[in-house]
Amino acid sequence: MTLFHFFNCAILTFGPHAVYYSATPLSEYDTLGTSIKAAVVYLATALVKLICLATFLKVSESDSFDPYQELLKALIGFIDVAGLYFALAQLTHRNISQNHKFQAVGLGWAFADSVLHRLAPLWVGARGLEFTWDYILQGLEANANLVLSISLAALGSLMWLRKNKPKTLIPIIYVCAGIVATMPSITSYLRRGLGWHFPKIVGFELFTSLVMAFISWQLFSACQRPSL
Repeated sequence: MTLFHFFNCAILTFGPHAVYYSATPLSEYDTLGTSIKAAVVYLATALVKLICLATFLKVSESDSFDPYQELLKALIGFIDVAGLYFALAQLTHRNISQNHKFQAVGLGWAFADSVLHRLAPLWVGARGLEFTWDYILQGLEANANLVLSISLAALGSLMWLRKNKPKTLIPIIYVCAGIVATMPSITSYLRRGLGWHFPKIVGFELFTSLVMAFISWQLFSACQRPSL
């Protein structure tokens, strides 16, 4: 029963990544190499972030919200944006369209994040004797992170790869990218500052991911329209 629970949680956590790849044109255009490269860039970025966090942040004995520490975390979190820029603009990709490139990069980015942050807790905890909803919620959180990662990659693609975008949309693109990039700090404030419990935070992340996906899709569609 415990092993069955582990497999259920693992499928909920990692299955949507495989479904997204196979159900979209990404599999037809063989963008797996691009996703793997993006995953490697994510792992390198995570290592740099870990070094920065260990260097500049103090170990807090309490779980209270510290604005100064959270501001530092948010600034260090923008290293993800730099890594995403490298994955989108500097890596050598196959001759694929911009539309497929940002999806492949976002997919690889999200998968690497799920493996790094959720595989070990699932393996250790979901196989326990006592059933808990926490690992199912972690799977739902991984799905929200998948949508947010692809949305951030789409916004980054508009910022760095598309030159002829409407000038009126540029501030909106940057604001949306900033919101998605600082989501870890936002959820940390909700948990520590406002005392939200994990299910409520996951619900917020799922709702926010859908909203940001819709906005990113609208922005991407608007930038693809020919200018008059």
